[in-house]
Amino acid sequence: MSMQDAGQDAVETVEQPSAARRYRLTDSTLRDGSHAVAHQFTPEQAAAVASALDRAGVPVIEISHGDGIGGSSFNYGFSKVDERAIIKAAAQVVHRAKLAALLLPGIGVADDLQEVQALGVSVARIATHCTEADIAVQHIGMAKRLGMEAVGFLMMAHMIEPKQLASQALIMEDAGADCVYVVDSAGAMTVHDARARVAELKARLRPTTQVGVHAHNNLSLAVANSIGALEEGVDQVDGCSRGLGAGAGNCPTEVLVAVSERVGYQTGVDLFGIMDVAEDVVAPIMRRPQLVDRSTLTLGYAGVYSSFLLHAERAAARFDVDVREILLELGRRRVVGGQEDMIVDVALELAGMDPASRYRGRARG
Repeated sequence: MSMQDAGQDAVETVEQPSAARRYRLTDSTLRDGSHAVAHQFTPEQAAAVASALDRAGVPVIEISHGDGIGGSSFNYGFSKVDERAIIKAAAQVVHRAKLAALLLPGIGVADDLQEVQALGVSVARIATHCTEADIAVQHIGMAKRLGMEAVGFLMMAHMIEPKQLASQALIMEDAGADCVYVVDSAGAMTVHDARARVAELKARLRPTTQVGVHAHNNLSLAVANSIGALEEGVDQVDGCSRGLGAGAGNCPTEVLVAVSERVGYQTGVDLFGIMDVAEDVVAPIMRRPQLVDRSTLTLGYAGVYSSFLLHAERAAARFDVDVREILLELGRRRVVGGQEDMIVDVALELAGMDPASRYRGRARG
């Protein structure tokens, strides 16, 4: 038997997907990928990426500042252009996919949600820290009143146990969320971690409430965690083309689609088409490859918010401190999204310590 014949036989033995083994894929290149390009997407780039994703059959395309609507600021990083211009550019070229936008209560406000809905965004993803679902209640309610699909986004979900996470998900469900996401913002979860959290949400939420998973690749487990979540019955999964996202990046959409087909899940996305998006459209606008290197691996190991990477690298260069030391200390302090100002404080403190003390600090961690 030739190698080609053997390969063909292997493909033919893959379990054929059934209608019951489907999930909805959201591509977040134009939102989470914003972190990786320091929020410098142009309308032309947004239109090119959104159009290509739409042609490939991606059902939902998320687009906004990396930290959500209204995130363009000194604290989080200024966008190159107003994000409404980015959303408008995408809306003009998308014909089949739904547009989604992220909103973090306290960063985005009611007016922001109304404005992006008028521009064509139909899916509102309301994100909070995993213990603060109650601050999303009004925003989820408003999204529903606007006729939008409301998705709850529980970030840094590795920081609490599955039962606690499910209790927070119930708050979002009671507020009207159509779906609640397990969000591995730090890329710190193992497959066991992802499966346990998804299983708990599926067990405790109503059957009509969907569950989603959003994985980062800091431990090289984004695809594995997503497939593990699917095996626990997750309904929605996120990816980013070419993995473009915070930290080591997100679950690569094209890889996710390929693996899904291999193990028997349908996405409705054209495999060759999404490969072409990654290679021909997204790769040329990337500032650097999405790699698991010493810095991004430390993010996952320490359980630190992936979007802290560029901020920590700048602070490390400014104060001549190893970025890994900054990330480990942030992890020890359990710093979360919204506390970006702590990065400089930590770097400054470490810079004032003698090297031996810094080494002892690593050993204790």
